[in-house]
Amino acid sequence: MDRRYFLASALTALAASCRSQPTAAVRTPGQPDMVGSQSAGAETFKPLVAQAMTELLARHCTQVIPAGVNTLPAPPKRICFMGVENRSAEEIGDFKDQIYQCIDLHLVQSQTFQPVNKRYVDAGLMQLRMRPDQVFIPQNMRMFTATMEQQGQPFDYVLIATITSGTTREGKEYQRDYLLTMELTDIRTGQYDKQAATLSKGYYHSHLAKLGNAMGWKR
Repeated sequence: MDRRYFLASALTALAASCRSQPTAAVRTPGQPDMVGSQSAGAETFKPLVAQAMTELLARHCTQVIPAGVNTLPAPPKRICFMGVENRSAEEIGDFKDQIYQCIDLHLVQSQTFQPVNKRYVDAGLMQLRMRPDQVFIPQNMRMFTATMEQQGQPFDYVLIATITSGTTREGKEYQRDYLLTMELTDIRTGQYDKQAATLSKGYYHSHLAKLGNAMGWKR
């Protein structure tokens, strides 16, 4: 066998073998997130949560209570975060729990709200055999608040996060607009506050179309 043919065949087989093997790399802090080619990922959910929570908490900054000459900070408002509803066109998989934890962390660090631990919330719902969306029925709300008080976890507000999406198609390519909405409800008065964050993402059939969109080319 010709030596050059043998070496070329061996190198081709080695290259094919290398291409078929999965690889991974640790991403350093500050490195841009990977962009999902078929659905939303870190590049979508991280900025949505950061924007919505920053603006919501800024509107509910810690108030002060007059106390003679001095003032005292108002006690943190007890909040029951019921969870994340996904009403978008995509399955969000393990991001649902991660979104919950990120929002909960914002609440803990805000010093404006004192969230009820998720384990207590889940236990209360399980005890009553109730879904989060059923809590807003008046009778169910009374039972749920009583159950939480028995656990030593009273609360003043209910928070629900909802993810929705809207899709605009152009041939094989499409744009998807993601919306994260935070609904904060006072359980005593029924009044609620709402904060939303939006992000648009394009999905392209070819790399050339993606490059043209990034550079602002028109068809």
